[in-house]
Amino acid sequence: MTRIEHDQSPGAVLPPRGSGLREFAGRHPVVGDTLLVALLAMVTTAPAHPVFGHDPQLLCYQFALLLPLAWRRRAPYLVFAVVAAVALAQWLYAGRVLPGDVALLVALYTVAAHGSRRRTAVAFAVIAVGNLMAAYRWASPERGTKVFVALCGLALAAGMIGANMHNRRAYLAALEDRAARLERERDQRAQLAVAGERARIAREMHDIVTHSLSVMVALADGAAFAAPRAPEKAAAAMEQVSGTGRQALTDMRRFLGVLRADEPDALRHPQPGIAQLDALATQVRAVGLPVRLRVEGDAASVPAAAQLTVYRLVQEALTNTLKHAAAGARASVRVSCPGDRVEVEIRDDGHPVPSSGEGGHGIDGMRDRVAAYGGHLEAGPLPGGGWRVATCLKLGDLEPVDVEGES
Repeated sequence: MTRIEHDQSPGAVLPPRGSGLREFAGRHPVVGDTLLVALLAMVTTAPAHPVFGHDPQLLCYQFALLLPLAWRRRAPYLVFAVVAAVALAQWLYAGRVLPGDVALLVALYTVAAHGSRRRTAVAFAVIAVGNLMAAYRWASPERGTKVFVALCGLALAAGMIGANMHNRRAYLAALEDRAARLERERDQRAQLAVAGERARIAREMHDIVTHSLSVMVALADGAAFAAPRAPEKAAAAMEQVSGTGRQALTDMRRFLGVLRADEPDALRHPQPGIAQLDALATQVRAVGLPVRLRVEGDAASVPAAAQLTVYRLVQEALTNTLKHAAAGARASVRVSCPGDRVEVEIRDDGHPVPSSGEGGHGIDGMRDRVAAYGGHLEAGPLPGGGWRVATCLKLGDLEPVDVEGES
C-alpha cells in the first residue's frame, strides 16, 4: 500500500483500492459473494469426495453452510447466526466434520470486518464453544486439547484479519474525508483570496482615478471660466489637466505592473509614499484648495507598504474635500512618525455643499487600509464646521496584511 503522510496535500493520490475484480465485488456485494460461494463449493464439494460419498444429508448440510455466505456483507450478523445454527445441527445430527465448516471462519471474518469489536468478541466466543464441542466429540481424548487449540487459532486468525480489514477501510475513509475537506477548504481560501484581490484592485483604482478625475474636472472648470478673460491662465490650467491625466495613466500603469510578477517597470517605478505628499499637495493647491502639509519624525524609516497607505489616505481625504467642500475651504495635513507608529490627520474648514449623488466607498476603503495595521479610522464633521480624518498605523505590533499590492 502506498504510504500516506499526515501533511498530505488535498490533491494527493490515495492508496490503490485494489483490482477491477475487487472493485466490482465492492459495488455488487451479493454477486461477488455468490462467486465466492461457488468457488468454495467447487473446492470443498466434489462428487467423489470421501466425506460425502452418496449421502444426500451431508450434501444438504454442506450447502446449508455455504449458501448463506452469498449475503454475508449485506447481513453479516444474521449470516453468522445461520451458519452457526447449521453447524450446531450438523454436530447434533450429522456426526462428522464437513469441508463446508470453513464457512464459520468466513462468517467470523465478515463480522470482524464489518462489525464492532464487541460483536466480533461474541462471535469468536460462539466459535470457541463450537470448537470445544467439536474437539470433545470428534477428536480422541489425547488429541482433544491440540485440536481445540488449533481450531481456536484458525478462528483467531480469521478474526484478526477481519479486524485489520475493518481498520484499513476506516483509515481509507478517514483519508478520503480529510482530502475532500481539505479540497473544500482550499477552494474556499481561493475564493476569499480572489475576493480580497478584487477589493484591493478596486480600492487602488478608486484612489487613483477618483483623485485624478476630481482634479482634472476642477481644472477644466477653472479653465472654462477663465478662457474669455485670461486665456493664458486657461491654457496653463489645461496643461495641468493634461499633466494630471498623464500622471494618472502612469500611476495606473505602475499599479498594474505590480500585479504582474514579470513586469520590470514595477521595479523601476515604486509606489508613492510620504515623500510624494508634497507633490500631491502642490497638485491640489493648483486646483484652488490651499493645503498646509507638515511631516514630523523620520519618514524614511516607515515601511514602503505603510507609506503607500498614508499617501492613499491623504489623497482620498483631499479628494473628498475637493468634491464636497464649498469654495474657499482650506486643508491641513499632519503626518507624524514617532518610530513604532504613524499618525495621520487631515482637516479642512469648508462647509459641505449639497450633493444629489450617492455616497462613494472612499471612507470604507480607508478603513480597510487602516485595519491592516491594527488602526481605527476617525472620520466626521468638526464642531465649528469642516471635516476631520485621523488614524494611527501601528508598525511594530503586528505584520500588516498585504493589501497595498507591494511586490
